[in-house]
Amino acid sequence: MSRQKITSIFLVMALVTSVFARPTVTVLRKSPEFTIAYASGKTMQLSSFKGKVVVREFLCVKPQHCMRVAATLNKLNAELGPNGFQAVGIVFDPPNAEGTGAQLLPSVVDYLKLTYPLGYASKDDVDNYLGRRGNEILNIPQVVVIDRAGMIRATSGGRGGDPALEDENSLRTLINGLLKEGVSTGAKKK
Repeated sequence: MSRQKITSIFLVMALVTSVFARPTVTVLRKSPEFTIAYASGKTMQLSSFKGKVVVREFLCVKPQHCMRVAATLNKLNAELGPNGFQAVGIVFDPPNAEGTGAQLLPSVVDYLKLTYPLGYASKDDVDNYLGRRGNEILNIPQVVVIDRAGMIRATSGGRGGDPALEDENSLRTLINGLLKEGVSTGAKKK
């Protein structure tokens, strides 16, 4: 093979590799409203957390991976909650499964000793919030990071998601950065 051909092949491989190695970026967008149902029968709107940095985990109750992320959020919520951080868990039933998630909420809260709200939503509501369409694969858990102004800043699953958000150190770094940003209310500081 000629040197020019080898160089060309190398350049093409480097280009292809660099395209796939690029970090994924979530497009900054307003978080849609979302209703969370609790085991008590009460509901809460996502917008009630405006002004806080919110990390939402959409999870199923049986996979250990989901429970690990929930335990991580519990730890971060205890440490960073006083600074304006709020973790929120939303259990939903996976596709083609019988509905059991809502019934297990008290057991999950008790087992993990959760200090943050854990509610329930239908799979359809979760799909609508996440923008999941048709046969798109549903990766669980799905972590959504929302800044103090209610803008989605990062997601872990789905199109363009960043799986590093399921890592405690990566998530902590992002949350701390968002907590330092503060929130603009339009009012002048005195």
